[in-house]
Amino acid sequence: MADILKELEERGYVEQLTHEKEMRELLNKESVRFYIGIDPTADSLHIGHFVALMVASRLQKAGHKPIILMGGGTANIGDPSGKTDMRKMMTKETIENNVACIKKQAERFISFEGENAAIIVNNADWLLNLNYIDFMRDIGKLFSVNKMLAAECYKARLETGLTFFEMGYMLMQSYDFLYLHDKYNCKIQIGGNDQWSNIIGGVELIRKVGADDSYGLTFKLLTTAEGKKMGKTEKGALWLNKERTSPYEFYQYWRNIGDTEVRKVLNILTFLTNEEIERLASLKDENINEAKKVAAFEITKLIHGEEEALKAEETAKALFEGQGNLENMPSTKLENTDISLVDAIVLTKIAPSKGQAKTLIEQGGISLNDEKITDTIYKLSEEDFKEGAAILKKGKKIYHKLEK
Repeated sequence: MADILKELEERGYVEQLTHEKEMRELLNKESVRFYIGIDPTADSLHIGHFVALMVASRLQKAGHKPIILMGGGTANIGDPSGKTDMRKMMTKETIENNVACIKKQAERFISFEGENAAIIVNNADWLLNLNYIDFMRDIGKLFSVNKMLAAECYKARLETGLTFFEMGYMLMQSYDFLYLHDKYNCKIQIGGNDQWSNIIGGVELIRKVGADDSYGLTFKLLTTAEGKKMGKTEKGALWLNKERTSPYEFYQYWRNIGDTEVRKVLNILTFLTNEEIERLASLKDENINEAKKVAAFEITKLIHGEEEALKAEETAKALFEGQGNLENMPSTKLENTDISLVDAIVLTKIAPSKGQAKTLIEQGGISLNDEKITDTIYKLSEEDFKEGAAILKKGKKIYHKLEK
């Protein structure tokens, strides 16, 4: 089999792993079951999940068998990793709906047919009916509280407050790995580097109960040159659901990445060859924009399909290069055109509040039909819609079509 671990390292995915020598040998000699967990905290995946699915897809293409674990059980608690306060509690009905939506998205990236077909499981099936006393006697006794509190995911929360409820998350996720190991012969858990402590918990739990074939691998979080998480927009997270983030907005995000981020994005979020990535990432000055266009198209195609990627590309050409068409620009149909510009800005989510909308107008950051508007009490009129629609613009890169 191909040295998939080497491939993942060369593409820049791998951050940390356990038992490197043994894991490499295992992956190179046989087809291995591995799993990745997704807590259904929303009805859509976001760009961080996409990185995980790319790793899972590459492992599957190399002959290994994915398990996509939906955290219908652990979502009732919430992972404290990277959080400053406790996750908002969700109803079971909300969690079940989110699981169903995410399953459909995951199926676009992972194959559920063939010799190494993936499977989807939901940890609600085994966690929700656990007996607390039995669980703590059999599993809880194997975890050191001192060691848990030293883990980054808990240590960062000690000042603001950490509930016993949340401390149970590591035990639950570790038990997931043990359950999958025993039922499906799953030997590897993968996840973002913020999951390192939880993954180690599962690896060690399996080894404590007598097995020696559990391994963990984390991949790098997708960050900007400044170290900030990528996929954060002014409207919030970059979602994979086109109802939450339109294909055009999704395309534009990747079209506008920094020059120094091109190589990383092409390596992690596309299936382009190493040679093609090297050629594109080596472009200089204005030519690097061609690499960004390729990245935007390839990534949008993977998420939304080629047709939507082409539409997004055409819209971008129309807006920024004077060619193509504007049919697929993000748009909002107004029930009443007799509204203030401030209200229109908030309605289209160009700004999250009226206060911020007024600030944008005062600072000269808003244009309507290519005319800068600086009057914070400006009201839309029929004159603004003489072409059938009004084009609202923030800065140089954010466009929105207002339709009557």
